[in-house]
Amino acid sequence: MAHLTAHDLLALVLDEGSFESWDEPIDHSRLDAGYRQELAAAAKRAGTDESVLTGRGLMHGRPVAVVVNEFRFLAGSIGQAAAARIVAAVRRATAEGLPVLATTASGGTRMQEGTPAFVRMVDITRAIMDHRAAGLPYLIYLRHPTTGGVFASWGSLAHITIAEPGALIGFLGPKVYELLEGRPFPPGVQTAENLADRGIIDAVVLPDELPLMVDRALGLLVDPPSARTRTRRTSEVRRERTAWQSIQITRGPRRAGVREVLRYGSDATVRLQGTERGERDSAMIVALARIDGQPCVVIGQDRTTQTRLTPMGPAALREARRGMRLANELRLPLVSLIDTPGAELSPKAEEGAIAGEIARCVSSMSTMRVPTVSVLLGQGCGGGALALLPADVVIATENAWLSPLPPEGASAIVHGDLDHAEQMAHDQHVTAHDLHAAGTVHHIVPEPAGDTVEGLATAVAAEIGAQLEALVAR
Repeated sequence: MAHLTAHDLLALVLDEGSFESWDEPIDHSRLDAGYRQELAAAAKRAGTDESVLTGRGLMHGRPVAVVVNEFRFLAGSIGQAAAARIVAAVRRATAEGLPVLATTASGGTRMQEGTPAFVRMVDITRAIMDHRAAGLPYLIYLRHPTTGGVFASWGSLAHITIAEPGALIGFLGPKVYELLEGRPFPPGVQTAENLADRGIIDAVVLPDELPLMVDRALGLLVDPPSARTRTRRTSEVRRERTAWQSIQITRGPRRAGVREVLRYGSDATVRLQGTERGERDSAMIVALARIDGQPCVVIGQDRTTQTRLTPMGPAALREARRGMRLANELRLPLVSLIDTPGAELSPKAEEGAIAGEIARCVSSMSTMRVPTVSVLLGQGCGGGALALLPADVVIATENAWLSPLPPEGASAIVHGDLDHAEQMAHDQHVTAHDLHAAGTVHHIVPEPAGDTVEGLATAVAAEIGAQLEALVAR
């Protein structure tokens, strides 16, 4: 696959003719003659005056700041001048309230300049974190190769991190490892695909797909809410099923889950993967979405991936907390969707701090700085369900339920058998109606006879959209 140059990427992503360079000429007069010759040769080869180009442009009419690495200029290495450019561009973007789109292709710090260049990674990091603290988006596209100090600073600090297929991405250059250790670096570790599988980056995207991905992300992060188009279910909800009947309905295979709410209820969705710290649990979905016209961050328990063999573990809750942090930082509403038969109960989960992660989720949900809506979508079992419950507004589907244990577990504790599960479901007041009467749930979405998966998912999205609109307006 041919690798794009910095100019190719600018032409690919930005509206035609919209790029305005922010780069000032660089004075090399104080450098020794040999290094000046090396820089001149690099500039001739790369068609750029440094390893980084910065500026402002339009992406489908939206103003954005850009930082683009050019690998053909001394392997994209970052010297003092390149670092100063990045810092200046990010600081200017922050001052002008612009999102930053960055792309890397670099071997890391420029060895010809050594430690003075190396420590400038701190300045870059500080500028990016100030940008994020201002509530402004930072998106990055990691290209082949991205290694060393670049990956260990501005390459790993984005809200959304995507990478080029097959790209070598890692902290340690494999050639350096081989020379130091006398053996090759294990294959397949430092690939974009492996990092995505392990929850370190969010996605692997072909260059041709990059404009669509960036447009979708900016549409969620920058564009205002749009008109709601889905119809709420406002009919009176009557208690027509027993608690046990509702529980059986939510456990059925044909039940709307978080995937269906996003499929039928979101106008645009960008999935985020993992904790960014080498953990990924398919039990949790984290996404940027526009639910019935309202931009938000979604964290949701995926009913289709939680089984006895693959229960929701601590990493899933850490992924949820990543979504909470993003919502606070990007100043987007947070929507949590609860649908779990329970968190993982195992020695591994204990060593992974499952109890602490439940506590930290409850704490984070209880202290969010943005509007929050939680949805009791189906099963709401134990601490794993409670972890996503606290919100400004709590919605429940008519058959949803919440309990400290599955009814079978409660029966085992109280009666010493499983035969009283149905009675325990009744006695523990687990239903959406009970929760509404107690004030835990604020709105119930009706589930009429003959309801469909698409119908329920759409109705849930309509209720979420209406509640978000009211909360944001308030």
